Amino acid sequence: MTTFYNQATLSYNGTVTNSNVATGELLDVLTATKTAVLDEYGANDNITFIISIVNAGTTPFTGLTITDKLGGYPFGAATLYPLTYVAGSILYYMSGDIQAAPVVLAGPPLVISGINVPAGGNAIIIYETQVNQFAPLGVDGTIENDAQITGGGLSDPISVSDTILTEDQPNLTISKSVCPSTVAENGQLTYTFNILNYGNTPAVAADLVKITDTFDPILNPITVALNGTPWVVAINYTYDSVLGKFATIAGQITVPAANFTQDLVAGNWIVNPGVSVLTVTGTV
Repeated sequence: MTTFYNQATLSYNGTVTNSNVATGELLDVLTATKTAVLDEYGANDNITFIISIVNAGTTPFTGLTITDKLGGYPFGAATLYPLTYVAGSILYYMSGDIQAAPVVLAGPPLVISGINVPAGGNAIIIYETQVNQFAPLGVDGTIENDAQITGGGLSDPISVSDTILTEDQPNLTISKSVCPSTVAENGQLTYTFNILNYGNTPAVAADLVKITDTFDPILNPITVALNGTPWVVAINYTYDSVLGKFATIAGQITVPAANFTQDLVAGNWIVNPGVSVLTVTGTV
């Protein structure tokens, strides 16, 4: 509901007089909300947004336009957009019935036009975005995604917004290499496991990180180290020298959090993953 004021002016024979101020109220019959299906995001995640528009009036609204800022934020003299519209992902429903896709300009910002809302009904617009290189990924990072609905006889734009937060958790990958790649019988080789953490939170003992492997050919005896520190069998790991089955004890591997820096010129975020290195050396 919007209160409005109006005053008239009367002039005659060089005399000017003002009327009283008339006050009225303009009822807002069109309301809208915006919601992210998931309220947390990580690097390269897809985030689905839903905009719901409800018409409580007796007259339809036609030709509405939605302008979505895709999380845009100022960066020097420029604007960076941490979300990218996923082409072809839009769905448009009118009072529960699927409609032909509206006109979409991917931007940024994203512009969706040709939205109609029937009297006493609603329109729902669903679309997908992808987190890109301009999205903050550090602890407690956020993307505030605003949109405005205009046109169609609206006296003022309708603003809708939703904020999503970073996933504050580890994000681990593992790679394995062997050295030397060619080894003589009864020779020694070393398996190296690189555990990388792309998340903004370290992997700690409570995360119960565990590596299992079956060595073929079987290694016996073996020595194990994490980040250069020797490990002790039955305390840090287990090994069946008959079957070649190796396993770290859950919680013994920890991995530091990634470090995030923003390029001061381009504005993209650079991820330097945290690293832990496990080595297993043994005789074939």
